[in-house]
Amino acid sequence: MVTSTHETSHRIFQDRPELLAPVFQILGLPLPAKATVDVLTPDATEIRPLERRVDSVLRVEPPDGGGFLLAIEAQGRRDPDKGSSWTYYLGYLRAKFGLPALLLVVCQDRTTATWAAGPFASGYGGWTAVRVHPLVLGPDNVPVITDQAEAKRDLAMAAFSAMTHGKHPDAPAILEVLAKALGTADPESLSYYSELLEIGLGDTPARDIWRNLMAVGTYFPGRGTLVETTFLEGEAKGEAKGRAEGKAESVLRVLAARGIEVPEATARRVLECTDSETLDQWLDRAVTAAHVEELFTPEA
Repeated sequence: MVTSTHETSHRIFQDRPELLAPVFQILGLPLPAKATVDVLTPDATEIRPLERRVDSVLRVEPPDGGGFLLAIEAQGRRDPDKGSSWTYYLGYLRAKFGLPALLLVVCQDRTTATWAAGPFASGYGGWTAVRVHPLVLGPDNVPVITDQAEAKRDLAMAAFSAMTHGKHPDAPAILEVLAKALGTADPESLSYYSELLEIGLGDTPARDIWRNLMAVGTYFPGRGTLVETTFLEGEAKGEAKGRAEGKAESVLRVLAARGIEVPEATARRVLECTDSETLDQWLDRAVTAAHVEELFTPEA
């Protein structure tokens, strides 16, 4: 099942490819300097029989050639079928694009990360025909960022750290540092990362902490940001209505960021909704919907 937390764990690499540099440093791999990063289609389905889809696929091209593909999978638990799926993904991508391919698995708990490191072997009778060795990011190798200056220098890494360590005892400190760093960021970064964490932390206590940090407006006084505006409107019109307006705006901004066209009538329907539970459902669907109509379809 695709969840909002699952989507943000790999989508951040599509939206903020600069995250690859510190991530490759963590993994002990060289990343070519000044390489361009392109987002490729994640569809690995052949003709018709079996649908297979990689979470994210990036093509990394150094200026002097010698590029490679990076398949990124967000994994929330052990899955006995993943070994064969991942083997297929790497073989398919190598054949389709003619480039070497690596697999990066992003995990938010230690047990899953240990399992995902593999290796995953395929063969018969004691003979190994193929062996897959994924690269893994998880709580053991993603740094805990609790220094404001460090968070300010690399917002993408700080946000990724906050999502990865959402269940860590230091989660409140990590989130507070990130919130303070966002207080001096540009409006686009503020909007992106505030919503990324809102979705990516899932149904955890850390998500409530993040919501409180964003709602209070302490870090953004006088800047006229959406966070501050929503807070002030909530004060004037009632806390419940203010939260609903903020969620409605978030739904529309997620759709806009994903390039999904929203007709004026649909935007008005979202903005006029005052039911918090309905808006939460629409926000979750906005992360994965292929068309705006799927926003209102329970089975989407």
